[in-house]
Amino acid sequence: MKIAIMGAMPEEIEPLIAKLDNVTTTVYAANKYYEGTYKGKEVVVAYSKIGKVFATLTATMLIEKFGCDILLFSGVAGAISDELKIGDLIIADGLCQHDLDITAFGHPFGYVPEGEVCIPTDVGLRNIAKEIAASKGIELKEGVIATGDQFIANPEKKEWIGEVFKAHALEMEGASVAVVCNALNVPFFILRAISDAADMDASFNFDAFLESSAKISADFILSMVEHIQED
Repeated sequence: MKIAIMGAMPEEIEPLIAKLDNVTTTVYAANKYYEGTYKGKEVVVAYSKIGKVFATLTATMLIEKFGCDILLFSGVAGAISDELKIGDLIIADGLCQHDLDITAFGHPFGYVPEGEVCIPTDVGLRNIAKEIAASKGIELKEGVIATGDQFIANPEKKEWIGEVFKAHALEMEGASVAVVCNALNVPFFILRAISDAADMDASFNFDAFLESSAKISADFILSMVEHIQED
């Protein structure tokens, strides 16, 4: 079994690479892929760069070129739900594309023919995450995460996405990873740390938050790698 771990930014994967053994680097398709082992399991780590297109490319390469059987994604997200605060961890039970719009042809937002509005993540991987969270005393939220090629800072737009898609958080990569993994029958999992919320203030330092949350997320994701069982 070979496990893929993705992030969108270098800061999100650096704590992961630091924990791997026997790391080798492959440059392919204008990106770097880090192959190594963790607790005897084969792992390939990469950051996609921001946005749906780059995330699609990277997820596809991890599966098709590097032969990964499972994909775990770790990164940050913005809150839609009032229940989510800065620093909270949320796992996606489903992913949708909030900026996909062919409603002019009579379809709902987020839908294309032969596609799905919301793609579910793997139940088994979510259950592993919940067990790890319980063992570490971490509160783990769960809900729909909406994806789009836009950084959404407008409160009205966030509210609209929440209402239309029943979404709890939003980001810029997850649903494209979901489309790839769903099409190729690869189990996948999305973990996000909340980086901005309705209660945030001007003193919030995103760079400091990214560094600290990346370490927490890396520890969590590597615990999942350790607990994933070979078929």
